[in-house]
Amino acid sequence: MDPHRQRHDPSKNLVGFVVGDVHYAVPIARVRAIVNPLYLVALPHAPAAVCGVADYRGDVVPVVDLRARFGLPRATATRRTKWIVLLVEDRLVALVVDDNPEVFGAGPTEMRPAPAVGTGDDVRGISAVLNHSGTLVFILDTERFRELTEPLVVSGAIPRTTPSLMPKAPS
Repeated sequence: MDPHRQRHDPSKNLVGFVVGDVHYAVPIARVRAIVNPLYLVALPHAPAAVCGVADYRGDVVPVVDLRARFGLPRATATRRTKWIVLLVEDRLVALVVDDNPEVFGAGPTEMRPAPAVGTGDDVRGISAVLNHSGTLVFILDTERFRELTEPLVVSGAIPRTTPSLMPKAPS
């Protein structure tokens, strides 16, 4: 998605996807692109859920394998595997998802509080739950991905901010 492009249907505010057998979604306002998997470079000492970094349009982007994040076994990529590139504060992060994403809408009255499951790293970062077409969908708190990638920033493996998102200096 081009960040300057206007959405045609403002009621479609979520991008849904599948990881394992569970349906998740993220706010569409955070999504910058949905892409086929790119060339990945593994990083030593990265958190287990960060499978590496990729060059996305000139930016070094950490790639989070949601299967690993949620305690599922890693899976071989298929033609249905996609990366959802998100803007998390001032950094791009790519999420590996198992199935083709879909765009849909949900209002605030349809969203229910997320159940409190697990503690610490076991918490999936779910901000809400909703029923979409008879299926429970868990809305992810995208800010949790910043916490996950912060050790890579501290180590210098990735930049503190995504360079292409930084304001241009006046000429």
